[in-house]
Order: sequence, then structure tokens, then C-alpha cells
Amino acid sequence: MALFCNDLDESINEVLRRTGPHVILGIPLGIGKPNLWVNRLYQTIAKRPDHSLKIITALSLLRPQAKSDLEARFLEPFAERVFGNYPDLDYAHAVKSGTLPPNIEVCEFFFKTAEMLNNAEAQQHYICSNYTHVARDMMHSGVNVLAQEIGVLKEGEHTRYSMGSNPDVSLDIREALLEYGQRDRVVMVGVVNHLMPFMPHGAEIQANDLDMIVETEETTHTLFAPPNMKVALADHVIGLYASSLVEDGGTLQIGIGSLGDAIANALIVRHTEPETYQKMLEALPPGSQPLPQQTGTFHEGLYGCSEMFVNGFLQLHKAGILRRKVYDDVRLQKLLNEKIIVERISPDILEILRSHGLINEELNPEHLQFLYRFGIITTPILIEGNSLLLNGQSIPNRLSHPETQKVLRMHLGTQLKGGIYMHGGFFIGPGDFYQTLREMPETDLYGIHMGRISFINQLYGQEKLAQVQRRKARFINTTMMMTLLGAAVSDGLENGHLVSGVGGQYNFVAMSHALPDSRSILMLRAVRETADGPQSNIVWNYGHVTIPRHLRDIVITEYGIANLRGQTDQQIIERLICIADSRFQADLMYKAKAAGKLRKDWLVPEWATNNRPEILKHRLATWTGNVLPDFPFGTDFTDDELHIVHALTQLKASVSNPIDLVKTLISSVFRSEPVPDRYLERMNLDHPQNLKQRLMRQLFSGNL
Repeated sequence: MALFCNDLDESINEVLRRTGPHVILGIPLGIGKPNLWVNRLYQTIAKRPDHSLKIITALSLLRPQAKSDLEARFLEPFAERVFGNYPDLDYAHAVKSGTLPPNIEVCEFFFKTAEMLNNAEAQQHYICSNYTHVARDMMHSGVNVLAQEIGVLKEGEHTRYSMGSNPDVSLDIREALLEYGQRDRVVMVGVVNHLMPFMPHGAEIQANDLDMIVETEETTHTLFAPPNMKVALADHVIGLYASSLVEDGGTLQIGIGSLGDAIANALIVRHTEPETYQKMLEALPPGSQPLPQQTGTFHEGLYGCSEMFVNGFLQLHKAGILRRKVYDDVRLQKLLNEKIIVERISPDILEILRSHGLINEELNPEHLQFLYRFGIITTPILIEGNSLLLNGQSIPNRLSHPETQKVLRMHLGTQLKGGIYMHGGFFIGPGDFYQTLREMPETDLYGIHMGRISFINQLYGQEKLAQVQRRKARFINTTMMMTLLGAAVSDGLENGHLVSGVGGQYNFVAMSHALPDSRSILMLRAVRETADGPQSNIVWNYGHVTIPRHLRDIVITEYGIANLRGQTDQQIIERLICIADSRFQADLMYKAKAAGKLRKDWLVPEWATNNRPEILKHRLATWTGNVLPDFPFGTDFTDDELHIVHALTQLKASVSNPIDLVKTLISSVFRSEPVPDRYLERMNLDHPQNLKQRLMRQLFSGNL
């Protein structure tokens, strides 16, 4: 029986009573962490030198922090509005500042991008694991407490519980513990947050699945809600290319961030404005090896299967694109794929099912369970001898009998039940994303299945079902760099520092090669800006690899698509050079030829010699800002704040150049029009109190 507790300290003391002084705590990534409960455990053990705490988790999220007085003036009011009373994690602050107590250790398997690059504590305690191995690795580490933020749904006197955003690893751990008879070794704690969207299906749990349920007034708090990121023109172009490879009736996996939003936006334009979409594709560079373009609207729709259920998927559902439902029965799914049946139940459905072996001439209990489960028959039926009993009426248990056919047709459903249009492992998104989930009609909500990461990210144990559900899959992920021989660098640097983590990327890439009609698509910007100027993200080689080159498939930059599957080394090199920025093509070509991997007489084709950002900007000028907006799905920034962000970005860029700063000051003094008061008020610079504040005001005004 679960222990219900309404006091944080009491719950911590009870956990320590059960575990003893040494706690190994597993908590989900992202927003599934019960922050306040974890903070109280951290504070308690930090005061007890004879105790120890090891935390195993990932993606520990902190409210954005300003790095200067000027940034703070902008950021603090914004953070207060967007993040509300979201409580930061004490251990995450301690890791960042290097102040972890000696009896506490934090191990993460995924970092917020670039957050821990120069943090020795975090780098040394990083755990390199595929997402699908995290549950296993937590168990091998001896985890003895598993804590999770949970959602609730009160229906009269009955209360239902859900793991909400993060059933991903918790379900896998629980199943493994039960399988090996070790359930008692782990204390499972659920901490109630009434703002956590209640997710049904796999995420729903019984109270007795947990050892303790903690609920206080303070455990309900704002969920971490990262604002939508700006989608730059290069991202939009990459999204357009990727969207042209997505087949109607197929499966989609995408990630969070600007590239994920760019793909979703492009798919919506393709569906709602097909003529505009076609014109944009025609305006793009031809690419290295274009694949057959998919430009039609989505008559069948798409099915989402992604470890991360992001806002882009929700927007695709709203647009009527994410709607292809899958069913967890191989034979039924095959009939749907082959269009032998459709979701709307036809009068001859029973005969079709019988002729394809899903049910027999004489129904047995398994057949009846199947028919009820998928809503094919809606009336309870009993089997008595050679007869079927329903509503007190007895009919022969023979489907070919005319009377049986007549009666059963009267009790057919209208639509198949139990279909899922989105399988996800965890979710994270802006505030309106959570609000939409909380308010979503049941018919839509029950099409979303949050579940085990082992189901979503791999095929093992469900190969046949995955093959019929995940047809024509496009697994679309972001990488940082590509080597000319086809290896991808997605999570770390060659000096050993981890930028983020492998997460599920390797799983999805490998899965694309295992499923017969699926493809892996890796996206990257051709160039990155550094302190030393622009650098190519397509390189000859690199001292760190996330995806080995034997798993190469499709690569996209803003200059085109390179189809690398099954190609020779020379073909791979040629195709990647053709989608590289033209400023770096000569050097890449030289290195490949020097290594003997490229023909000495090969030259970059003329059509690929103008891969430059200014050319791209010119090609897409007609649609930039309208069809290709900075924020396709809205933003938490006001118009004034966006203007201020632009000014602060310019100012930050000029800080390293004293001459630029002087020019800014001079221009602000001789500015012909005064800065509108609302901008100065927003930055609390309308009444500067000292020389420093007056200087900040002038610099800010000069960049506005």
C-alpha cells in the first residue's frame, strides 16, 4: 500500500528509514523531476556527513540566468512572467558553481546543450549511455530510490495518477524490478503537481504502484517552459528540404528546438499552401543528390513516434497532419496498411476479419476480447455451448449463419477504438503547450500515448508490431558536424568534453537501417560562427564520433540534400562537399585528394559553387518573415522585447571591440530621435541613478 504524505520532511525521513544513510536516487530527465522534494532530500543529506547521496539523471533545468547587469534588467521580469514559481534544483546550482558537498555526487547522461562544457565536475561524472540503456545503468548503479513528479485526475471520490511527462525510464525500471523479483529494493516516490498534464495509457499508474505519494501545497508549481526558439533562415531551408522527404501515411520523429519547429512549419505549409510550398522548393539550391520529392498534401496523415513529444507535433495535429493512428495488433495494423479495412467500421468487417484469420467461424473468448478491445462489437457477448448470448438473445455461434450476421451487424461499433497518433517518452515545451494538453478534449488526448523509452527508441521485443506501425519512417535529428567520410559528431568535442549526450540518436539511426522503408536524416547548418570567424561544420575528420560512418544515410544542410546510403567513399565526399559552404569547399577538396580518397581531377560542379548565405537569402526573400517567420508557433516575448533582444545581441557582439563601443556611445549622443520611453522603462533605465547606469542607458540606446 502506498503511504500518503503531506509533509516533505516526514517523507524524506521515511525514505531514509527504508534505505539507510546511503541513497542512490534516480530521477527522470526534464520536467519529470520533483524539484522541491529533491531539494529537501539534498538539503537533509548535505547536513549529515555520515550520509551520502548519488543522483542519476539528465537535463537538469534551471531558470535562465543573466551574465551582466544589463542582461538582468531584461531577463528577470521575463523569467518571472514565463517561469513563475518554478523552483530551481539546488544540486544543479551546486554543480555549476563547484560547491557540491563532499558526500553528494551528481551523474547525468544528457546535458542541456553546451551548459557544462567547461565544468570539470559535470564532465567527470557524465554517464555515456544510449537512452534505452539508462534504466539498466541506473539498476547497475544500485539505485534505491526512484522519485517522479506525477499528475492527478480527480473524478468524484476516485483519484487517478499519471507519470505525466516522464514514464520513459521509470516504467522500464519498474518492469525490470518486477521481472527479477527486486521490486522491494527500490522506494518509488510520486510527488503530486496539479499543473502536470494528466496523460492516460502507459503513463497512468495505480496508487499502489508507488511506495509513497507526496502532496503539499508547495509541490504544485509552474512547469519549466522554455520559450520557442527563433527559427533562422538557414533552419527554415533545412526544414523545407527535410519536409520534402516525408511521405504521406508515414511515421515522423523530430526533436526540440529551431530545426524541429522549422520542419513542422514546412510540413504545415506543404499541407495548407501546396503551391507556395512548391515554389519555395524550386527556389532552393538543387543539392548534392536530391531524392524523390514528396510535395503533396497529407490525405492519410502522419503518425508520430519520438522519444520527445514536442510542440511541433502538437502543431501538426492541430493542422490535421498528425492523425494517422496505429493499433497494437500486428494483423489488424496490416489490414489498415493494405487498406483492406479503414478506421470506420463497415458492415462486412466481421467477414473480412474472418477471411484473414483474425477471428474464426466460431468465436472464442480471445476473439470476443479482440472485438471489444478495438470497438468492433460494442455489446457484451457470452458464449454458451454452441450459441452466443447478447442482450438475452441467443444466436448460433457461426458467423456465416444469416441470423448471426443480422444480429451482430446491429451491434457493430462505428469507429475502431484504441488508435494512437503519437507515441512519446517524455515531453517539454512552452507554457501554452502544457495548457493545451491540460485542456485537450478526451478524444484527442487519448490518441497520445506516453510510455516506455524501450518501446519507442528500439525494435527489440516488438519487431513485427514496430515494422507495421512505423512504416515509411523518417527519423530526423540534429548533428553538429559531419566528416567527409560520413560520420556524425552530435554530442561531444574531440578534447573529450561533452556538449549534450547521445540520447536516442544512435537508436533512431540504427532503427532506420533495420526498417525496410525508413530513412535516417541528419541535419546541420553548413557553418558556425566562432570568435575566429566562420567555420565549416563539414570537416575532413574529427576526433569524436557519435554516429559511425557505416550508418550514414541522408544529410541535409541549407545548401541541399546528400544521399549517402550505400555510396562509395568518393561519392560520399563529393556529395557532402556539394552541400558545404562554398567558402570551405576548396580546402575540403584539397584534404580529401591529399588523403587519396577523391579523384585528382574532380572539381566542384558549377551549380554547387554559390553556396553562400547571401545567395540563399536572396533566393528566399519573397517568403522570409511571412511563410517563413522567425517564430512559426508564437513566442513568449512581446514585440518590444524582441526589439530589445536584438539591441542587446548587437551590444554583446561589440563588447570585445572598444572602437565599436565608442561608436555606439557617439551615435547615441547624436541620435536625432529619442528612444521611446517604453524601452527605457522596460529595462529600468528611464531614471539612471549613477554613472554606470547612465553609461548602460547610452550603450543600450545606441544599439536600439
